Amino acid sequence: MQEKKKMSLAMQIFIALVLAIIVGLLMGKHADFANNYIKPFGTIFLNLIKFIVCPIVLFSIMCGIISMRDVKKVGSIGLKTVVYYLCTTAVAIVIGLVGGNLFKGLFPVVATTDLTYEAAESTSFMDTIVNIFPSNFISPLVNANMLQIIVMAILLGFAIILVGEKNTKVVSAFNDLNDVFMKCMEMILKLSPVGVFCLLCPVIASNGAAIIGSLAMVLLTAYICYIVHAAVVYSLTVKTMGGLSPVTFFKGMMPAIMFAFSSASSVGTLPINMECTEKLGASREVSSFVLPLGATINMDGTAIYQGVCAIFIAACYGIQLTLPQMMTIVLTATLASIGTAGVPGAGMVMLAMVLTSVGLPVDGIALVAGVDRIFDMGRTTVNITGDACCSIIVSNLERKREGRS
Repeated sequence: MQEKKKMSLAMQIFIALVLAIIVGLLMGKHADFANNYIKPFGTIFLNLIKFIVCPIVLFSIMCGIISMRDVKKVGSIGLKTVVYYLCTTAVAIVIGLVGGNLFKGLFPVVATTDLTYEAAESTSFMDTIVNIFPSNFISPLVNANMLQIIVMAILLGFAIILVGEKNTKVVSAFNDLNDVFMKCMEMILKLSPVGVFCLLCPVIASNGAAIIGSLAMVLLTAYICYIVHAAVVYSLTVKTMGGLSPVTFFKGMMPAIMFAFSSASSVGTLPINMECTEKLGASREVSSFVLPLGATINMDGTAIYQGVCAIFIAACYGIQLTLPQMMTIVLTATLASIGTAGVPGAGMVMLAMVLTSVGLPVDGIALVAGVDRIFDMGRTTVNITGDACCSIIVSNLERKREGRS
């Protein structure tokens, strides 16, 4: 009975997605109406999701760590997770660069004379490291700084384990709080179909013509690379290291994939992603640690977008990228995926860093900024699928390790 009910949510989101595209295309001439009167309801839904995400990340990671009862085990899971994320991000950027070069001849030549784009100040490497650690208990929760919340959760989780026998009341209280926030999240997720429709419809209404316009080929290239990365890299890794059929994996992930596509928010998709991965067999203690971390630092989709856009922007300026320059892009984008974690519009910040690293004009970002939301829908979908894939793999590797020990 439960399974049937779950299918209905996925189906509802799918129907909402299709309706949003149809209504959005029909409302092309009334995009203002869609933005003024439909989008606010989508924003309300996203606000509710954002409201619940911080406590869920804090308590689910803490409870995940407490349930492991072993600091070494947490370290083992953390190391596997970060290595997997860095490797897949490097592969993703290579796929983006290869795709960009294959389709380069079909890219439109866009005039670059009057372009201006103000790049956000890039943070130095040491500042990035300093910013991971909170200086205040409340501020990370207020500013939704995910990396700092994760550090808080890890510190508190370790402290509770190390207190030993006296921690039973605290453990029980945190588990109860975790259950309360999870229940609250379930209530909010029941509104998903309405939220999906109200978020996507105005985007389609505003960009309908733009998609068919001059950047259609660049968007198509990015989406082909997104699909290749998901179909090849995730299928292979989830099959070989996760012991799960790729078909089962993608079928089980459908609600999260559709939600991510319409909301373009990795952190917003976190609650649905947790639900999907646990149903696919990921252990709760692993998924509650791996997924929030992935929503913050794993940016495979964003890396593909960097590669395609770097090639497109270079082509518009008549610049031929050399192999060493492409290797620099791979390295910069991989490291920047962690460096720009949790920054709003992280894709744009990363793209500015990548362009600067190979001497391309940052003004070129203005070429793709207009349809960034369309790129973002695809890259968010790839990002969250990668997070889920990692939680399945790490769960499976941990099970095998426990079986051997």
